[in-house]
Amino acid sequence: MNPRFRKITYQIHLWLGLTSGLIVVIMAVTGCILAFEKELKQTFYPEKYFVKNIKKEKLQFSELKLKAEQALPDSLKVSRVEISSDPSRSYAFRSLKMNNEALTYWGTYVHYYRVYIDPYTGKVLEVENAKTDFFEIVMDLHRRLLLGEKIGKTITGYSTLILAIMLFSGLVIWYPRKMNKNALKGMFSIKTSANWKRINYDSHNVLGFYAVIPLILISYAAVIWNFEDIDKWVKKTLNGKIHTEQKAKSKIPSGDFSNQKDILNIVGSEVEKTLAGKESALITFPKKEEGTYYAEVTYGNKQYQNEQFNFDQYSGEILKHQSYKDKNIGYGTALRERNYDLHTGSIFGLAGRFLFLFAGMIAVSLPITGFIIYLNRKKKRPQKRKHHHIHKKRHSFSK
Repeated sequence: MNPRFRKITYQIHLWLGLTSGLIVVIMAVTGCILAFEKELKQTFYPEKYFVKNIKKEKLQFSELKLKAEQALPDSLKVSRVEISSDPSRSYAFRSLKMNNEALTYWGTYVHYYRVYIDPYTGKVLEVENAKTDFFEIVMDLHRRLLLGEKIGKTITGYSTLILAIMLFSGLVIWYPRKMNKNALKGMFSIKTSANWKRINYDSHNVLGFYAVIPLILISYAAVIWNFEDIDKWVKKTLNGKIHTEQKAKSKIPSGDFSNQKDILNIVGSEVEKTLAGKESALITFPKKEEGTYYAEVTYGNKQYQNEQFNFDQYSGEILKHQSYKDKNIGYGTALRERNYDLHTGSIFGLAGRFLFLFAGMIAVSLPITGFIIYLNRKKKRPQKRKHHHIHKKRHSFSK
């Protein structure tokens, strides 16, 4: 390997690491906490996620939505509901309004409530102020550093981009200058019998190598979320000549519209039928006159394995249906649909989630071990100059 190229790569790796190290640690720690958020919540708060008695029939969807809105403060409206195929699970209605101009977490969420309802009795199990939820705060710290959409998201976005560059530059540094038996062994194992400085150095190099593929996938997915232009470019490039369909729109009736309850019940009934044998469904309510009821029905723990429906809000008619099994959606669209699963490791199943969790733990350690390496090398330089100065002085006396 060219020594000059290696030296330049090392300097890039070093200074990018010193610039973004603390932010990477924060994002990695919060990412590890969120890795099994759903399972932890259901374990610690079963009273709001599960009902006590399962009955034959559920209440009509319109009635459940009304009860959720009646439980909300200040006459707020719900914007989304999460439904599980598990008959013992509650319905989770959400009411959310964000201010993307705000500079703090508390200003970003104007209001954020979740209402958990027993679908058989209509009983409100809990009204949760999600702004004070531990996992929601951790999520915002992970996404925005609690600094709002404009500043926080920009910082974390560029930090993930820097992390991707550091991972590739780290691979260059990881490869030894000269390949031999000892160098080959040092590439893949930590010399535990060495002093702590060598153990720290090996931990940075070796653990970084083992985590590099999961971390590249994590950082790629984060970059796609944070940079719209990159997202569009990747999708357009991979889709090629495949024409992407336009958004579905509801047909606004010419006269008065008064049967919203009936339409809600039609949508709810259709989603419940589709949900059979699958995992869960999200139904997002229309915000505008031409908006639709958008339903995403997920097959299992892999979020991209889903079916998507758009229902006309005035007739209940299915305007658009798309399945992840469709072959005409394009490679770019298919990859974009898998972005969340790439970020969390769930694309590889439960084992992938654990693997990515361990990779996240390693990501927490890398800026720390890297900074220690930097300090150790910085301490050595003055000593070398001192010894050189003493040697020079002795040489002048000998003359």
